[in-house]
Amino acid sequence: MGSMHISSETARIKVPKEHRQFAVYYKISRHYKLALGHIFDKIGYSSVIITEDDLTVAPDFFDYFLATRPLLEVDKTLFCVSAWNDNGVPEFIDQTANELLYRSDFFAGLGWMMTRDFWQEIGPKWPPGFWDDFIREPAQRKNRSCIRPELSRTGMTNFGQKGASGGLFFNRHLKRIFLNQRPTNFNQLDLSYLLKQKYDSSFLTKVYSIKNASLNEILMKNVEENEQNEFRIEYESMDNFLNIARKIGIMADTKAGVPRTAYLGIISFFLKGNRIFIAPSNSTKWNGYDTKWEAPRNVLDGL
Repeated sequence: MGSMHISSETARIKVPKEHRQFAVYYKISRHYKLALGHIFDKIGYSSVIITEDDLTVAPDFFDYFLATRPLLEVDKTLFCVSAWNDNGVPEFIDQTANELLYRSDFFAGLGWMMTRDFWQEIGPKWPPGFWDDFIREPAQRKNRSCIRPELSRTGMTNFGQKGASGGLFFNRHLKRIFLNQRPTNFNQLDLSYLLKQKYDSSFLTKVYSIKNASLNEILMKNVEENEQNEFRIEYESMDNFLNIARKIGIMADTKAGVPRTAYLGIISFFLKGNRIFIAPSNSTKWNGYDTKWEAPRNVLDGL
């Protein structure tokens, strides 16, 4: 006889007194632990794609994960593949770049794939609550990265307004994430450019060889939207980065010191036909993410 699932309503989940208002996050974390334990420990699958019941998926959702799955085997500096672009609203993406993928140090969730090896590593210390922030911690991430798309392969449905976060940022941001509708046959593409030994040098060379522009130049620049120019905006501190992100309108918060979508401290997005990279002021002096870089709680109020 198989084991019987006990619902979170009757399981008497222990929630710290100071987190009573966040009890739903403890229920979710327990649910993930039970589901992942069943998939990996009992059934023995080698990988799993995780979605949420308030998400919809792109036509090439499964093709995307099928093609990127081998990368998790050959490149141990990767721990997940994500379908989500945190800055994937229409004004910050190149809607023609449906084949474009990136490496990212930020764990986004919201449609993602992990392996049994990663579960065996983190499962024994799975947290009672806030599982996603747990994965983002340096002790779990271990300087590893995820793959993410330019155009999200998941989108938020109206059910997301009633989700665990109470619809936080839903109308202003989440529901506006652009869901790709032009299928890409990723299995016909050579995705080896995403392997760390190829990606890092190519990415850094590109970012630090293009024009370094000031924030005002970018905001005031009168260029045709089809010119496809590329620019770099440099930052030297957390406050500097926050100011740039807020004035442009991209997501400005951080988790464990990592800005959303960042890779090697660099955030890539599209703006008025231009590819923009917000990058540390000197790549050779960048010493990694500072976990004390936590943006103010009201950092997203302007979205």
